[in-house]
Amino acid sequence: MNSQTDVDFYKENGYLLVKGVFNQAEVEEMREAIESIILRAARAKKDNNHAWQGDYLPPEQLRKLVLKGFHDVHYHDASFLRALAHPNMTAVLTQLIGPNVHLHHSKMLVKPPENGAAFPMHQDYPYFPHELHTMLAASVHLDRADEENGCLRVIPGSHKQGNLPHVGAHYLNHKEFPIAEGLACPADAGDVLFFNYLTIHGSDTNRSERTRRNVLFQYKDPSDMPTQNTHFDWGMGLMVAGHNPNFEKVKPDYTIRQTSAGA
Repeated sequence: MNSQTDVDFYKENGYLLVKGVFNQAEVEEMREAIESIILRAARAKKDNNHAWQGDYLPPEQLRKLVLKGFHDVHYHDASFLRALAHPNMTAVLTQLIGPNVHLHHSKMLVKPPENGAAFPMHQDYPYFPHELHTMLAASVHLDRADEENGCLRVIPGSHKQGNLPHVGAHYLNHKEFPIAEGLACPADAGDVLFFNYLTIHGSDTNRSERTRRNVLFQYKDPSDMPTQNTHFDWGMGLMVAGHNPNFEKVKPDYTIRQTSAGA
């Protein structure tokens, strides 16, 4: 990363691809962790398909699409805890966000060969809006991603438009914002694509014979407070760089539910 030049690029365009953040051994460890998570999820009958159910594709094609996604992967395997606070990651995060950085959540997304589902263009903002818009995603590539297997696409500078109206609060109108309009961001295994949560992004279907595996970490400044009571989970608040200046706001306020005997 070329420090100020890259920071300026991120501020202007709303995204930044950083090469070689993770080495081959670290990538392989996370690949194996993903396979193990999918296996354990299947055994627990939690192996859900997260393909988009909209009007983008005919129903007979939608039924064939698969997108495996699970949240809070750092609770399932220690390799992701090491990855989200990796020195190469924090070196970038502290330049893009500031000296204080904490985790919002993590998740994995797997597009299997030939039927990996598309993800229509959208902003992440509607899922977890915050006051200062420091929130960004760090998409860790565990496979070579290109246009053939559905690499991420972004619309450079779109973060400057602010929050846009989404269809069902999840996706932008695909006729106004087709996936093909996004700039393709091909990347190699070990590369990380950082993008602001207001940056319009999405990805096409995986038409190749290759799997496309990504792990995504969402980070923000701990002083950037949520504006809605949404998308709160146990993973929030983990400090990965610096300190949290808000002593009394270091973790979500949870209430343990009481259940009846035998429930």
